Amino acid sequence: MFEDPKIGRPAGAAGGRRAAPMRIMLYSHDTLGYGHLRRNLLLAAALSEITPRPEILLIGGMREAGAFTMPAGVDCVTLPAYAKQSDGSYWPRDLGGDLARLADLRARTIRSTAEGFDPDLVIVDNVPRGAQYELDRTLRFLRARGRARVILGLRDVIDDSATVRRQWLRQRNFETVRRFYDGVWVYGDAAFYDLLKDCEMQAPFAGKAVHVGYLDPTGRRDAAQAARDLAMVTDADPRPYVYCAVGGGRDGLALCRAFARARLPEGHRGVLVTGSQMPDSDKDSVAAMADGRDDLTVLPFLREPIGVMAHAARLIGMGGYNTTMEMLALDPPALIVPRDAPRREQVMRTERLAARGLVSMILPDALTPKALSNWLAAPAPRPGCAPDMGGLARIRSLAAAIPSSLLVA
Repeated sequence: MFEDPKIGRPAGAAGGRRAAPMRIMLYSHDTLGYGHLRRNLLLAAALSEITPRPEILLIGGMREAGAFTMPAGVDCVTLPAYAKQSDGSYWPRDLGGDLARLADLRARTIRSTAEGFDPDLVIVDNVPRGAQYELDRTLRFLRARGRARVILGLRDVIDDSATVRRQWLRQRNFETVRRFYDGVWVYGDAAFYDLLKDCEMQAPFAGKAVHVGYLDPTGRRDAAQAARDLAMVTDADPRPYVYCAVGGGRDGLALCRAFARARLPEGHRGVLVTGSQMPDSDKDSVAAMADGRDDLTVLPFLREPIGVMAHAARLIGMGGYNTTMEMLALDPPALIVPRDAPRREQVMRTERLAARGLVSMILPDALTPKALSNWLAAPAPRPGCAPDMGGLARIRSLAAAIPSSLLVA
């Protein structure tokens, strides 16, 4: 039986009848692509199944949060956005050029939202102090109020262990977790990659951390939108298709160009999704490559791609956490071209998956139209043993087990 290491009782055990529905706040900083936001939307959908249904508020770090359908009982506050540069630094995406002013505005908004919403449970995605330390004043407020349980959610791989240790010590993340967090949930399988052991996190986390398993995205609840997106792709052209997508698209130009020049299998076509964050000039260059082909459709964005992905002949994408989880959970053979900078996270995860035959991999330096064409023409690999994908059910149980004494109307 799965046990909450902080509460010390089986997850989902009855804690008495609640006086009011739980209020849950989910934060993601969202500086590059949609990965953090989509992970929180997935968590929100799972948590919305708790009885009685909780009130769930997302804090999203970019305006695209409003383009995604929210699960029932879920709403969203969107922040003016940062843009993450190629060297890992931040800059205002659109709102002027004053980073300090933007950071202060976002920090004030988050703090005010926490005070007004008064959550019972707060789940912070990936960055203990938030982007540009924008969570510091909110964490102090929540600890002083003393009501909310605060959880840090970490993806399975952050970076190589030396880099993680160095960065976390410099940013005082270990100290922040000890002072302000009640638990750490790692969205991964320790038998596949043990983040806590490799990055020497168990002792600094003082026993607060546990691997909950990977997050299976196939249960996303927006089935109607998935059906609409699938119909848009298939109704006009019934040929089987290869699906290629690059997340938000800010750093996906190389893969888009290679795919637009690749040779597709006989009788197939390609569906290429560039992402809404790709610069217009780059979108135009990709569209120009597709103009001369009758077997390639280029789209800027899909609200719910899971249905399109599930019906594809093959999948190609970059190696972000959410895209990788989709590939693992679906049947089509998948190829990942992982980002290798500014972090090695995607390479580390993809290497392990490729070693088990669960996906294929082409490193960025080896990416060419010919390399894609060769993979598309080759027999599909025979997959090995998949990792534990039961994270959402465990998270739902852990959240439901929060003591009812915290939940006073």
